Amino acid sequence: MTRIGVLNNLRSGRGQSRVEQVLALLRGHPDVMHVETGNSSLVPEALAEFEREGVELLVVNGGDGTLQHLLTELLSAKEGSWLPRVAPIRGGRTNVSAIDLGAHSDPVRSLSELIAAARAGRLAEREVDRAVLRMDLGPGDGVHYGIFFGAGMLHRAVQLTPRYFPEGRAQGLFGAATVTATLLARTALGRLGGVLGADKVQISVDGEPGAAREYRVVMATTAERLFFGIRPFWGSGPGPVRLTLLTADAQRLARSAVGILRGRPGPGVRPELGYESYNSDCVELRLDCGVTLDGEIFAEQPGRVVELRGDRRIRFVRG
Repeated sequence: MTRIGVLNNLRSGRGQSRVEQVLALLRGHPDVMHVETGNSSLVPEALAEFEREGVELLVVNGGDGTLQHLLTELLSAKEGSWLPRVAPIRGGRTNVSAIDLGAHSDPVRSLSELIAAARAGRLAEREVDRAVLRMDLGPGDGVHYGIFFGAGMLHRAVQLTPRYFPEGRAQGLFGAATVTATLLARTALGRLGGVLGADKVQISVDGEPGAAREYRVVMATTAERLFFGIRPFWGSGPGPVRLTLLTADAQRLARSAVGILRGRPGPGVRPELGYESYNSDCVELRLDCGVTLDGEIFAEQPGRVVELRGDRRIRFVRG
């Protein structure tokens, strides 16, 4: 049988009772290795233990932040290093990556089904080969891997979430999505300023330089869909990095919003009216504002150059 390891983030936010249910399931499967961590600093040590034990399928019981730290550790190793299949299950406050892959809402059920599939030799039926977003922040902050990148307003939305929602699950997917949706709605209604302020960003897509412009939304992902099933990208081409941009003077936003969120924009959604979407291999951004990767916050740094690529892939397994 495929050797399975489970990384349990005990502080991922889904509640102690759910953690206990997962641990109870694992007690009934002594052949499944599991390691509990209390914070991201322990991830490298846990991965080293999984590698020593020859784990082939690594189940991640945590949220997007846990997965982001794990992907960064795995993909920062030299080429040819240990690289197991990865199965994110919905054990955190935000689980955009697991949802995109089709994981069940109950992480206990997900884990049980993964163990059963491994024993039956049917994991291949659940595999999804997916590009991972590589974010290079340059000297000092280095390279990080994840799924969803945001700058400016989206960075500020992540920072605002704890202010409006109590600690717990609401701070995650629901809270971040609600704050972001509220900000976008206020943008559509013309109620701007503060958190909604535009940010000047110079963007190069696949080597084609662009002029610095004021943007309200700068987002990129390698996912097929985001929270609540939205798909706010409509670019063409085979590039794995889906980039969507809304300028400060984007026109008819209220009228265009539904089509944009569905990935089926109307005829008024055009670059000359402030809307851009690309499928690219490499995006370079020069900016002063803060950025976020899967909810992890990286503070403002004047003149920062961020490079985004999707040139590394992971064999994910649906939980």
